[in-house]
Amino acid sequence: MRIITVNLNGIRSAASKGFYEWLAQQDADIVCLQELKAQAADMTAQMLAPDGYRGYFHYAEKKGYSGVGIYCRARPQQVVAGMGIAEFDAEGRYLCADFADSGANSGADFSVVSLYLPSGSSGEERQAVKFKFMAAFLPRLSELRASGREVVICGDWNIAHQEIDLKNWRGNKKNSGFLPEERAWLTGLFDEAGFVDVFRRVHPELEAYTWWSNRGQAWAKDVGWRIDYQIATPGIAARAEAASIYKAQRFSDHAPLMIDYKD
Repeated sequence: MRIITVNLNGIRSAASKGFYEWLAQQDADIVCLQELKAQAADMTAQMLAPDGYRGYFHYAEKKGYSGVGIYCRARPQQVVAGMGIAEFDAEGRYLCADFADSGANSGADFSVVSLYLPSGSSGEERQAVKFKFMAAFLPRLSELRASGREVVICGDWNIAHQEIDLKNWRGNKKNSGFLPEERAWLTGLFDEAGFVDVFRRVHPELEAYTWWSNRGQAWAKDVGWRIDYQIATPGIAARAEAASIYKAQRFSDHAPLMIDYKD
């Protein structure tokens, strides 16, 4: 089972850069999208349901902002948009699809979440929103962990966990995305809540990034951050056999994260 997650920084922009032509060649089973920057009326037939896929979306109320989606080949048992918290659901940040056992997850039903955690980089007000979201998200993570289902939470978490996860870590200790409180929160998910950073499980020491600033030739110099993750329950995480970040083409300021889970 191949799962891809990618922040598109605008689904219309990514489409114009060849995203769908690339996707057609990837043989993915599930594709999680973040930062659609579109409403339903903006979506083309291809964006709504690429060939071979069903599409599900949680749009932000504000035009040209946020929004998440999931493409999947199999029909989900159910799809839940939002966490039931109006402040965050208005921004289109959480979409969960439940599937019956596919044989790829140790005989358990499983769920896939497309998540777009808020960024706090624009200032103190949005950082406060980010912290509030993180606190509100913890009970949902606990529910997912306790459900008995295998879970893969895909998306842009807007946090680099360790020094290996961003190039200029020394200069970013006081910046959103690498604050001690943010990093400790992720550590808690792994060490206490029992979730697994799947890419890091497959590649324990690989320096690789999924996002690059548009400033200062960051892409050309590979001065990036690893802030896009597939964070999973242990059973399905243990079945990850390959993980890669696709950089041969650019559809966004983020790169697609691709993970294959063996049957």
